[in-house]
Amino acid sequence: MKVLFAGGNGYYPEFSGGVQSSTHHLVQQLRDRGHEAGVLAALFGDGMFGFKARVRLKLSGERGVMDSFPGYPVVRAWHPWEAATFAVNKLRPDVAVVQCHKSVPIGKALQVHNVPLVIYLRNVEFHELAGDLRELTSAHYIANSEFTARTYKQKYGIDSVVIPPTINPETYKTPTTREYVTFINPYKEKGFELAVRIAEQCPDIPFLFVESWKLADDHRAEIEKIIAPLKNVRLENRTSDMKTVYGRTKILLAPSRWEEAWGRVASEAHCSGIPVVGSTRGGLPEAIGEGGILLDHDGPLEEWTGAIRRLWSDEAEYERLSAAASKFAERPLMQPARQFAAFLEVLDRAAASRASALKAS
Repeated sequence: MKVLFAGGNGYYPEFSGGVQSSTHHLVQQLRDRGHEAGVLAALFGDGMFGFKARVRLKLSGERGVMDSFPGYPVVRAWHPWEAATFAVNKLRPDVAVVQCHKSVPIGKALQVHNVPLVIYLRNVEFHELAGDLRELTSAHYIANSEFTARTYKQKYGIDSVVIPPTINPETYKTPTTREYVTFINPYKEKGFELAVRIAEQCPDIPFLFVESWKLADDHRAEIEKIIAPLKNVRLENRTSDMKTVYGRTKILLAPSRWEEAWGRVASEAHCSGIPVVGSTRGGLPEAIGEGGILLDHDGPLEEWTGAIRRLWSDEAEYERLSAAASKFAERPLMQPARQFAAFLEVLDRAAASRASALKAS
């Protein structure tokens, strides 16, 4: 089978995040089993990589330009839906997995070429779809959590197969020195302001803030100014090797104010037995589960600081939750082989529906 992953956001090396990590793992699993896979993504044009891609795109006169930076084909375009024809001609997909930004225009552009669609619902930001999913008349759906599936069912009346973000435990599992309370992705919607307040109230506990979504220079300067008075907070650049982060983490802090569709960092941390103190927003409770402590984002600050202090200083309680986190990471729902089998079943069903339609016509 030839599979095209398509979305309106960037891709490695220009952009990285949970969607990109999950997509990369799915591509690897497909290729390991003899399938072919590629990606259609937005071109940002930043840095030396982006500059070279921009030049190639301009000289080609095409809507898209293709590279193999991550080890497989990636088609990049200013507007990916306008490069659908280019991507289909280059990669000849049997099915397309459309995700997140601009899903509707990208899906409609692929439908023109009779490419079967699987829409992978990874957040509940309806405006990012840039249209009504009901226009994608023959699409099949995957949701990354029960929360996401329920939300889209209420909004659009669609049914989804629930498959949490696919995670390769070997990419994240590591011994940890337990040096820090770690907060990943210092954005307001991820709970940056609450994380700062917690760190202020726990001056004796070291905190590590780690960039995930790339910070613009002015945004980074603002963050550095805010945390400068806090001698117990360290800010680090994003990294492609999260073992270097989890290998120093004792507690993961996930105080999101956003309606998280899942909470991938919680699942990553659990692989190393790292408990999570996180909010009850969206699908985060499904991701954290028994492997941590759930609190209301708008709840008393004392509850948050109390949970952090208790896990930091109470060794017995920490070991209990650490063991629970490790066990929760191994539950059947998060087993890569099982997830991939469910994913492939949806792709097979989508591809078979086109074959049946062609045969009927």
